[in-house]
Amino acid sequence: MAKLTYKIVEHDGGWAYKVGSTFSETFPSHDEALRAAEIASAGQQIAGTTDGIQYEDAEGKWHEELADGRDRPQTEISDEK
Repeated sequence: MAKLTYKIVEHDGGWAYKVGSTFSETFPSHDEALRAAEIASAGQQIAGTTDGIQYEDAEGKWHEELADGRDRPQTEISDEK
């Protein structure tokens, strides 16, 4: 199972959360960024529907597969404030 870490960081004159190399929008306060990360993290764990997906890999080859809507990542929040 995949694990995503939502890291609270200073960003662009305010605060944001970062997952991998992707930043959220910038929030005016640390507490607002933390709350947004908590909401996003909780949403990642909600099961969806099983559905067919298509995606292109790094070599340009297309793939089709069935994505299990119950296969959700574990999430955590890292806040070093």
